[in-house]
Amino acid sequence: MSLPSGTRAPSHVLTDPSTDAGTPVPAGPDSPVAPSGPTFDDLGLPAALHRAVTDLGFTTPSAIQQRAVPALLGGRDLLGVAQTGTGKTAAFGLPLLAAVDPALRAVQAVVLAPTRELAMQVADAISSFAKHLPGVDVVPVYGGSPYLPQQRALQRGAQVVVGTPGRVIDHLERGSLVLDQVRFLVLDEADEMLRMGFAEDVDKVLSRAPRQRQVALFSATMPTPIRRVAEQHMVDPVEVTVARQSSTVTSVRQTYAVVPFRHKAGALARVLAVTDADAAIVFVRTRGNAEELGSALVERGVSAAYISGDVAQGEREKIVERLRSGALDVLVATDVAARGLDVERIGLVVNFDVPREPETYVHRIGRTGRAGRDGTALTFVTPAEQSRLRTIERTTRTSLEQVTIPSPAEVSAHRVRTLLERVPQRTSAGRLDVYRTAVADLVREDPGADLADLLATVLALAVGDEGPGAADDLDDALARAAAAPSHDRVGASRDGAPPRERRRTSTHIAGGPPRWRVAVGHRDGLQPGALVGALTGEGGLTGADVGKIDIFPSFALVDIPGGLSAEAVDRLSRTRVAGRPLRIRVDSGPRGGHGDSGPRGGHGASRAGHAPSRARS
Repeated sequence: MSLPSGTRAPSHVLTDPSTDAGTPVPAGPDSPVAPSGPTFDDLGLPAALHRAVTDLGFTTPSAIQQRAVPALLGGRDLLGVAQTGTGKTAAFGLPLLAAVDPALRAVQAVVLAPTRELAMQVADAISSFAKHLPGVDVVPVYGGSPYLPQQRALQRGAQVVVGTPGRVIDHLERGSLVLDQVRFLVLDEADEMLRMGFAEDVDKVLSRAPRQRQVALFSATMPTPIRRVAEQHMVDPVEVTVARQSSTVTSVRQTYAVVPFRHKAGALARVLAVTDADAAIVFVRTRGNAEELGSALVERGVSAAYISGDVAQGEREKIVERLRSGALDVLVATDVAARGLDVERIGLVVNFDVPREPETYVHRIGRTGRAGRDGTALTFVTPAEQSRLRTIERTTRTSLEQVTIPSPAEVSAHRVRTLLERVPQRTSAGRLDVYRTAVADLVREDPGADLADLLATVLALAVGDEGPGAADDLDDALARAAAAPSHDRVGASRDGAPPRERRRTSTHIAGGPPRWRVAVGHRDGLQPGALVGALTGEGGLTGADVGKIDIFPSFALVDIPGGLSAEAVDRLSRTRVAGRPLRIRVDSGPRGGHGDSGPRGGHGASRAGHAPSRARS
């Protein structure tokens, strides 16, 4: 199989025009083809890294890995043009780790990524590659999260930092991040970073690093600004260009359900309660998500376990064997941890979050529908994420079927049917006298008791149905989400995404785009990057969705042309930035001024030195 990731690079151009560049080659018995061509044995990896690759189940490197890994191991700078999903994280992550000295407790490698989500995913993957490198620590740093834990990790001597440009700059300015020992720098999705307005931050990080260092730049496209960065900060880079995989999965029924963020766990429990699949895999983005969700399912009585980059290989093998044997029914996993997993029992794949890239989606749902069996894939989509779903549909050339989450009545009915199917077998097993006696005693005490009502009540209790008073607000939330316009195929924007006004709700203020107010400002140490990090990390936005930001002493205003869903507003209001909750709301004051006081949130003149800032993540 090929290793995860994706991005792109540009002087000695090595191209791979094939359409399956970066496609994983399954090593299991269901493999359509046997691994051919170069293997990871041929790339010259250090023994510890090769062992990690083997543990993860990878055998055949993708096109970008075949070309980039030897060049980077040889000390060359590299400019890569590659779509996400071609395996670029491993293409730079493995050589990066080879350059790290575990004995030196200082930052030796920095990876810049445009978004908090990507930074977490890349840090997760690099950590899994470093599992046999004792003493090597990988730290993700990004906006929207507290500084202190990140500072402590850096002070303890982490060697690899993966972060968004704004938060990396913040740590540099605070002195918690020192680049004196940096040997390896990576710009991941460089075109996206420049498009989001991070050119100055990227240049600042590269300029502060030692001149004697190695640089790898990956980009989906190669516009003039990217070339300019390469010319200024790279030395005779090798250029590698590969094409993106375009594959579909035909043996899998592909579905999605609109589920508000806070109700995903409850919705998942209902789906698992009624599925006829022998076993299921639930994919999540990060190690923390895997542990949290796996534990939550166990608490709900589900036969579940989780695997991530933190789970030792021996334990991982035991968990997978339990899944294969039927002792375990549900596995919660990160993408990296599930690579190489081949279990025929898996009839359902659930994407707890919409995969960031279509290729990741294809890899995930390929875990079901194997060995001639049918499978089902279900993706949870928040109302604000439907444009991502459209991207997946375009790439896979598949229209996903919208389904509804089972109701409590449907869950109970399924459990009752399952229970009644066991009645003949239990009757023939005998030893029912104690139960007959209990029924006879009950009827004697209440001669008018209706036996049908009695049986119905006993069945309700047996399947855990405590009656309508025990219901939570999940059904109301699902109904509201379902009532919102879905991602229909009519009226989509030019790039295929549904019109933003149909995905998010907001109040439009005359004279400009919707302006939102957050209860954090200059006095709290708010930086534009931290605010953008929170909006993209917790609000379901991208950098392109965030407009002008004005920061004032006790609050800030931000333009969000597409608005925010109710769920995003709720999450963001509770998100802490600069130590304080954002408490985001639509700004109701006049657009003319920007003070801290005034009726109905009106604003006076802007304080000098606090001009509008373009956000950094």
